[in-house]
Amino acid sequence: MKRLKKILSYIWPQTTVVSSQRNGNLEITTYNGKKVLNSRHANYSFGSLQRILEYGLSKIEMSRLHSVLILGMGGGSVIKSIRQKFNFKGFIRAVEIDEKIISIAKSEFNIARTPDIIIENADAFEFVQNHQKQYDLIIIDLFIDNEVPRQFYSVQFCNNISKLVTDGGYVLFNLGIDGVMPEEAKEVIACFQAKSFKVELFEHVGKVNTLLIGHKNPG
Repeated sequence: MKRLKKILSYIWPQTTVVSSQRNGNLEITTYNGKKVLNSRHANYSFGSLQRILEYGLSKIEMSRLHSVLILGMGGGSVIKSIRQKFNFKGFIRAVEIDEKIISIAKSEFNIARTPDIIIENADAFEFVQNHQKQYDLIIIDLFIDNEVPRQFYSVQFCNNISKLVTDGGYVLFNLGIDGVMPEEAKEVIACFQAKSFKVELFEHVGKVNTLLIGHKNPG
C-alpha cells in the first residue's frame, strides 16, 4: 500500500489524516515520492520546517558536538538532518509529548531505526525540570499547531535549559512563526544572555520563522 501511494504521488498528492488529541488532525502527505507531516496550519516535519532548522544548524559547529537533546521531535526530520546532512555520529535524545506523533515518526519515517537515539514520551517543560544530563546542543521546537505554548517563553524554562547545556555548547530555539516574535520571547533572550550565552537572532528564516542560537561561554 505504501509503495502504491508513493507511485501515485507523482500524479497527485496522497494524504492520510490522523487524529491526535493534542494536535488535532495531522496530515501525512506524499508528493513526488516525498512524505511530509503537517498540522492544520503548519509544517511539522520533512518540509519547510526541516529547511529552517537546517539553516540554524548550519550556524553551529556540529563537528565538535557529541550529544544532542531535541525538545519537540515531530516526525523526526531534524534527526534525519543531523545524521545525514551534518554527519553527526553522537548520541541523540528526543522528547515528544504527543504519542500519536511518536507513532507516526516510527511507522511513517523510520525514526526508531536511527542508531544511538532514545525517544521519550514526555512534557518538555517537566522533562527539563527533572533531567540532569548535559548536552552539547539542545534543539527547542515546541509547537502545538502554529503556536509555542507560553510556558516555553518563561524564565523558569530558560533557567532549566541553561543548566543542561555543556560549557561551550549551543541552544537552537525556534521562537515562532508568521514573521512575528512574541513579546514574551524577549525575556528568553535576556535570560540566556544573563546565563553567559552569546545570543544571535535570525529573523524571517524561510520568510516566517525566528531562530535563536545561543552559544554558552566555554567557562
